[in-house]
Amino acid sequence: MKALVQQNSDFLFGFEAVMTNPNGDPDQENRPRMDYETATALVSDARRKRDCRDFLKRKGYRIFVDTFEDDKVPMDRMFEIIVGEWLSDELKIAQLFKNNPVLEEKWNQALSEEKLKKALTDDKWKQFSNISGGHHDQYFYILKDSKAKKIKEFIDFNNLFLTEIIKDSLIDIRLFGSAMAVEGVTRTYTGPVQITWGYSLHPVELVKSNTITSIMNEGNSTFGKKHKLHYALIAHYGTVNKYAASLTGMTEKDRDIFRKSLVQGMMSNQTDSKQGQTPLFYIEVQYKTGFDGYLGDLRRFCDVAWREDKPIRNIQDVTVDFSPMTRVIDELKSKGYVEKVTGWLHPMSDLSSLQNLPVFDEEVDLWAAVPARQ
Repeated sequence: MKALVQQNSDFLFGFEAVMTNPNGDPDQENRPRMDYETATALVSDARRKRDCRDFLKRKGYRIFVDTFEDDKVPMDRMFEIIVGEWLSDELKIAQLFKNNPVLEEKWNQALSEEKLKKALTDDKWKQFSNISGGHHDQYFYILKDSKAKKIKEFIDFNNLFLTEIIKDSLIDIRLFGSAMAVEGVTRTYTGPVQITWGYSLHPVELVKSNTITSIMNEGNSTFGKKHKLHYALIAHYGTVNKYAASLTGMTEKDRDIFRKSLVQGMMSNQTDSKQGQTPLFYIEVQYKTGFDGYLGDLRRFCDVAWREDKPIRNIQDVTVDFSPMTRVIDELKSKGYVEKVTGWLHPMSDLSSLQNLPVFDEEVDLWAAVPARQ
């Protein structure tokens, strides 16, 4: 039996961006996303999730929110592919029904002659009665009929069926959730893992002389600009929710894979615009099973300082004091709310400017290999 996530947690993920573009804004000629009033670099949560998804896909994990040749696969098409794979395997479906009697009951009710005869015309009922392709053909015949797919038991079956598929094979929905924008499917999955937009912990500077680069397209050469930042120490805050985990089936193994995909997904995304990004730290505060709250955005508990008369060009030009975070974690531990603090620091970087870090009750190696999905 897989161990589901049973505890809420907060996490803080920090990385540095050196002469790079951590998140281009398509509305601003792909310049780095910025809050120009405060000179703060911004990175969307979608950017982090995309790195994780791309990395996990390379490791052989099935990804629901996927791309093909840089184009996003329509959700209804991806839904059709995944559901079709399951329904085509009669042995797999038989085992699924054996483990989930309610699911089999809903399927049989949706296919009852009484209900389908009310929904289908006589000709369509005859066509359905002659289907010999098993669950796959029966399912998609109903799905393509405007009335039959609205049978309550069929909708209930769809929702339960999707949940089982997710728990078995779709790690990105187990982690990040998804709204099923598919006709005839009513379920929305709130992801246990929620990530905020990241931002630099200090003001940043854009490289003033934009490098001109040659772009080859089908034998033609055009020119464009590379927009980069000199340096940014950026942090994302996030949470893991135990109640959402119980609905999507997120396991403790998934939590470990997610942590590693944050770090290794960034490391493996060595495109021209992303070179220069290095994961530096990951801190997770895991609460006791009976505690339903959160500390909230952990960046609030970091005191950041830099010299106003000197440009910021590396991590040694910024000091991050974690004393406030350490104090509040210790106080919550004394009240019996915190189970443990899990942490990782880049083993080869000089992180002396990160001061008074909380004590890690559990140190994890986020460079360790993520096993390929069997």
